[in-house]
Amino acid sequence: MTYPVDGALLFFTTFLIMAADTVQISPRLSIPLSEVRFSFDRSPGPGGQNVNKVNTRAELRFSVSSSPSLTRSMRKRICRELSARLNQEGELVLRSSRFRSQARNRADCLEKFAALLAEALRPPPPKRRPSRPSKASVAKRLDRKRAHSQKKSL
Repeated sequence: MTYPVDGALLFFTTFLIMAADTVQISPRLSIPLSEVRFSFDRSPGPGGQNVNKVNTRAELRFSVSSSPSLTRSMRKRICRELSARLNQEGELVLRSSRFRSQARNRADCLEKFAALLAEALRPPPPKRRPSRPSKASVAKRLDRKRAHSQKKSL
């Protein structure tokens, strides 16, 4: 999973998400920004005066259990796949403090959110169909065993 580092691309991505007022998860699912709550606080770690004065860390909260955009099966799959990331209330909480600006951290949260939900909603791979070894491969294996056994007995 790669995140754009170029400010122009990030701004463009944020603009597209903001213009549509939705977060596009897949071609069939988009979640309105009204279902996502943001809060901002001071970023941890080094950064000088900017860190001490400006609330740049973005925190995204999305209530999986009460989202009208999700079907029951989607909700169950998300709860199962992202159970370690959900809190007691069934909220998905994501934080971002990678960048020095609030807008870029907010866009980073939205990208992480879209990627996580898309990954959780991807259908599981098809089950493996059990196969049997062919008669030729069984015969070849038994011949090798027989030859090895004769070599050992000499």
